[in-house]
Amino acid sequence: MKLPPYDTFPNLSGNNILLREIQYSDLKHIVEISRYDAIPAKNVEEAAAMQEKINQNYKDGNSIHWGIADKSSNTIVGTCGYYRGLDKGEGELGCILLSQFMGHGYMTAAIQLAIQFGLNDIGLKRIFAITTQQNDKAIRLLERIGFVKIADLEDDEIEYEWVKTNPSTLATSAISPSN
Repeated sequence: MKLPPYDTFPNLSGNNILLREIQYSDLKHIVEISRYDAIPAKNVEEAAAMQEKINQNYKDGNSIHWGIADKSSNTIVGTCGYYRGLDKGEGELGCILLSQFMGHGYMTAAIQLAIQFGLNDIGLKRIFAITTQQNDKAIRLLERIGFVKIADLEDDEIEYEWVKTNPSTLATSAISPSN
């Protein structure tokens, strides 16, 4: 397994997106989706403090967090990454998208890139995601990409796991590293 941090932060490129490191200048655009331990930021200062914690988690080898950027404009439209379990060979994949960018394929492409990176670069043996019972869009997306429900959790949450037996769910031809 090759855990973070890496010599160079890994930027991943798909057809219409780039997964890249979040810069301070991006934060003003993503305050509404900035979270740390499920607590939302209220302003740029809080988003910056949360991003510092996320960056420290990356430096400590516990996570990797990308901004999802529209490739044509380099504008951050969401975030995704692995947030727990890397030291055990598993990764909890989390993601969030600004509402005005939903329905354009950004999240599908981001998750596919993140899965391939998790498997091929980090060496994860298990990829999972947790969402709420009410998050129908996330549930449909996870199932479409090849995740299967494995558990009902407390607080109305459910756990999904990516099933490696379905390689057609990853658009590998659309994925290329862009370091």
